[in-house]
Amino acid sequence: MPREIVHLQVGQCGNQIGTAFWNTMRKEHHIKEDGVFEGDKRKLKDKQRLDKVDVYFTETGSLRFVPRVVLVDFEPGTLDAIKSSPIGKLFKKDNFIFGE
Repeated sequence: MPREIVHLQVGQCGNQIGTAFWNTMRKEHHIKEDGVFEGDKRKLKDKQRLDKVDVYFTETGSLRFVPRVVLVDFEPGTLDAIKSSPIGKLFKKDNFIFGE
C-alpha cells in the first residue's frame, strides 16, 4: 500500500510553518541540512528511521533525501529566504513556484 505524502505549502505563513515542519522531520529521521542521512543503515535504530523516511522524502542518491513538497508564493522573497536558509539545500529547486 502506498504511503507517500505530497506536502503543499502556500503563502508566507504556509511556507514559514512548512519550513519549520521540514526542519523537524529531517531531525527526526537524522537527515542533515543538505539531505544526507547521518546514520549507519546497518544499525537497528537507523534502519527503523529509514523504513519510514519514504513517507515524506524521496531518495535521490545514496542515502540522500529530498522532501516531497511544493512551495508556492506570489512573491519570491519568502522562497528566496528559504533557499538561502541553512536547510535551503534540502529542497529541489524545481519545487519552488512563485509569480506576481
